[in-house]
Amino acid sequence: MLIEDLAADDRPREKALHNGIGSLSNAELIAIIFGNGMKGKSVLTMSQELIARNNGRLSDIARKSIREIVKENQGIGPAKAISLAAAIELGMRCQAEQPPERTRITGSSSVYDLMRAKLQLLNHEEFWIVLLSRSNLVIDTVRLSQGGSSGTVVDNKLLFKRVLEQGDVVSGIILVHNHPSGNLRPSVEDDALTRRIKSGGELLDIRVLDHLIISPTSYYSYNDEGRL
Repeated sequence: MLIEDLAADDRPREKALHNGIGSLSNAELIAIIFGNGMKGKSVLTMSQELIARNNGRLSDIARKSIREIVKENQGIGPAKAISLAAAIELGMRCQAEQPPERTRITGSSSVYDLMRAKLQLLNHEEFWIVLLSRSNLVIDTVRLSQGGSSGTVVDNKLLFKRVLEQGDVVSGIILVHNHPSGNLRPSVEDDALTRRIKSGGELLDIRVLDHLIISPTSYYSYNDEGRL
């Protein structure tokens, strides 16, 4: 069943034209992305079922891979799943577009605000560094590695190479990685990595100011916990 087959008042496109895109429900927005439903099920019903199957949370859908969405939802094939993933990715990129050079880091919460759009919805681990000036202005954010769902490998030599490439403008760095599992407790490996990077930074007069672990809903700060 096509969206056009719905009653006029229920058509998401017409509703968006008359009342603005913000007036649409999550299911109606997804219905526009999908375009059409399947035999015996409208596209709006299909969208509502997708949301319900994911605890009513768009963030849970966003963390699913394209293959998982196709496998778990009858009537949603690769084309629909890819269109949905593309829309989600655009939203995440838009949120992450705040120019880092305009950001001043004042504490762990400002690091979290800067980095959560990049990390909180991923289903794999990534390790990033935030490069800071002497006045704690963000110079750049750099992804160093990408791993699986339970870990990623960080090359200390590559990390400091990327820092030194900036010249002497970098005074401090903040380490950031995510735990897709939602468990914010630092692992033994996290602790050892933090110590190694901090020791290397001391030799190069580069301060390691914090190490944040980001989950889908919150974060852990080594500095806040007095562990740096």
